[in-house]
Amino acid sequence: MVQLRKRKTPPPAPEPKPKKERKTKAKAPANGDSEAAPAEPVAEASSTTAPEAPVEEEAKPADDKPEEKPEEKAEGKPEGKTNGKSNDKPGAKAKSGPPKAGDKIDFEGFGGEIETQDGKKVTLKSLVEESEAGVVLFTYPKASTPGCTTQVCLFRDSYDPLTATGLSIYGLSSDSPKANTTFKTKQSLPYPLLCDPSATLIAAIGLKKSPKGTQRGVFVVTKDGEVLAAEPGGPAPTVEAVKKVVAKMGGDKDANGLVKAKETAEKAK
Repeated sequence: MVQLRKRKTPPPAPEPKPKKERKTKAKAPANGDSEAAPAEPVAEASSTTAPEAPVEEEAKPADDKPEEKPEEKAEGKPEGKTNGKSNDKPGAKAKSGPPKAGDKIDFEGFGGEIETQDGKKVTLKSLVEESEAGVVLFTYPKASTPGCTTQVCLFRDSYDPLTATGLSIYGLSSDSPKANTTFKTKQSLPYPLLCDPSATLIAAIGLKKSPKGTQRGVFVVTKDGEVLAAEPGGPAPTVEAVKKVVAKMGGDKDANGLVKAKETAEKAK
């Protein structure tokens, strides 16, 4: 009888397959995974794009910053202009505000127009021009009242020594010409009384009360506009303030405490 022999599978055949499989497996992951792998790098690429987004966001504020810089520059320019103007404004305020001793004023339009007790229209500028060395203005609240009567009489009694250096004396109030005429006549005052119903000059020299009224005080100015005295005070202190001014202008005090000018003798000649 013929016996059939079974073919034996060659042993090497299965061995190379696993070797090939191992090789192919080593290659397959590189080749096969190369498709999956790119998916992962794509994810990584997408992740890399994520940081690019913030880069764009950083670029936006960068765009905003240069826009803010021109705005700041634009703001800086007007500030420079306003600073230039502000340097002028303080000067204007200083000129328009009440003057103090040591200041210099411009007589043009200063204090507006007023009138004497007899109705003559005058200004501080015209009064100064008519004077020899300057003007003394003493203010009082109301004619013919006790305190004001004392004040005008003190200036009356010291009139000669106070005017010896060329200063002209004027009483100043918001009273009417009629009230001041009566006041001057009754007290025999040797100097004019000025009527300033709207208190324009009174306010200009800083002796106007708020909201209305006149503060007692004194104001002395030379012909060239230099303020020698500008202060509130009672009847006697206002006279003493003028005495000090006259003394500085070249006067001396006599035994009675009154100011006597050195030029008195020359004027008498």
